[in-house]
Amino acid sequence: MRITVIEHEAEAGLGYLGEWLGLDCDVVRPYVGEEVPGQAADGLIVLGGAAAAWEDERSPWQPATRDLLRRAVAEGTPTLAVCLGAQLLTTACGGTVERGANGLEVGACDVVALPAAASDRLLAGIGTAVAVQYHQDAMTRLPDGAVPLMTGTRYQNQAYRLGESAWAVQFHPEATPEIFARWTEESGLETATELNTQVKAAEGALVATWRPVAEAFADVVRSGGRGV
Repeated sequence: MRITVIEHEAEAGLGYLGEWLGLDCDVVRPYVGEEVPGQAADGLIVLGGAAAAWEDERSPWQPATRDLLRRAVAEGTPTLAVCLGAQLLTTACGGTVERGANGLEVGACDVVALPAAASDRLLAGIGTAVAVQYHQDAMTRLPDGAVPLMTGTRYQNQAYRLGESAWAVQFHPEATPEIFARWTEESGLETATELNTQVKAAEGALVATWRPVAEAFADVVRSGGRGV
């Protein structure tokens, strides 16, 4: 079993997911000229990046990525879309992404499970959890048929499922404290040191919460997306 991974930039890689999934990942790096495939392997992960979901001129591979996501949903390919990936999935399937009205959401932030998460194959068992955030755009209208799974204080739509085997998460389950620190180093944020300290302090909770989610996604890939 293999997972196709779309990586939008070198500083936003698989992170924790690379060790947690336990499956071979074929990482596609379109920012160095690699072509986004027309179809994913047994699973699909689309990672985050600095561009907005509508900035195709900045990241000219985004239309092909949206096509790939749309096809994965239509074919029931197990899909995990993270931050920008989640926003691309949203727009690909008819939802709306806009500049967030509440500003930058960054650091170790709480996300809260909604009732539908209790029976979800990835998120069952999670109540309120800490997650790494780094985004200023928001999924303001979800695609038709999407099942909201998690919410937050600053932005409402934090995770949803589309169909039986495609998940979008606004936060970064893959981000290690080291990856997050690289992001803040490049950001110029005045609170970077404080934010880095908070994320590092949350490391144990991050691993305890999101490793089982990654392992559950790998199980979905192994099952071909079928329910169990």
